[in-house]
Amino acid sequence: MTLFVSGATSQIGRFLLARLIAAGTPVVAASRKPQPAQPGVTWVTGELESVLPTSAGRPWDAIVSFSPLEAWVQWLSQQSVAPAAMMIATSSMSVVTKQGSAQPDEQAVVARLQQGEQGLARQAERLGMQWTVLRPTLIYGAGIDRSLTPIVKRARMLRVFPIPMAHGMRQPVHADDIALAVIAALSNEAAAGQVIEIGGGERLDYQRMFERVHASLGERIVPLYLPSFTLRLLAACSAHARGPVSRLDQDLIADNGPLQSMLGVHPRAFRPEASMWSPMSLAQVIEHIS
Repeated sequence: MTLFVSGATSQIGRFLLARLIAAGTPVVAASRKPQPAQPGVTWVTGELESVLPTSAGRPWDAIVSFSPLEAWVQWLSQQSVAPAAMMIATSSMSVVTKQGSAQPDEQAVVARLQQGEQGLARQAERLGMQWTVLRPTLIYGAGIDRSLTPIVKRARMLRVFPIPMAHGMRQPVHADDIALAVIAALSNEAAAGQVIEIGGGERLDYQRMFERVHASLGERIVPLYLPSFTLRLLAACSAHARGPVSRLDQDLIADNGPLQSMLGVHPRAFRPEASMWSPMSLAQVIEHIS
């Protein structure tokens, strides 16, 4: 089986490539920037639209995408022959958790995700391709996420770690567990035509999640607990904070039932380590999982 992987240098992409290399699976991997050579990986460099083939044909057995869905929807709409037998792509649980947001920018995110998911399904079915969409919750593990890692980086600079005293449930999922779900979906027809939620193997409230991150650092960084009135003041002063603050006491979780029953994937509990908050290269990820 030959796979085309877009978003190959994303946090999920790095873990997926590491596992595919270990399994000896040939991969064509897309990246905006040149990447170090890896055995079994053929790198193509440039924006996604520029590296995709322009002629009809079926160059790959499967496509895996961690890139924005709209680019794929547009490209697939221009194809008359299926470029692969199946496609597996990631969306986000934000399509569910931000549906009730009053923030225009967050409403736009939901609309874009919905259009991407629906468009991918429509184009794949038109071409006779199997498709699966994975909706992960908050992702961590490779030190390049845009949620927890920036907070850690700032805390290391300021030597103060903010801990919101909020109790909405969270379910952070390790990027490697999403990679394992992709691999399982590649060989499981039960996943075809499905949108599958994927969260971590543990649900914990917002404050406890931040306390775990703080404890994982192993450094003398002062914890700064932020009570609810402080968070409300922050939301009142910053339009960008209103959406996130409004969800601090909401449960943003996934139903892992279909993931476990269809794919046999059981994500790990949230046990962060200090190494997870520094960027991990593909070579480091390969060493980490070996």
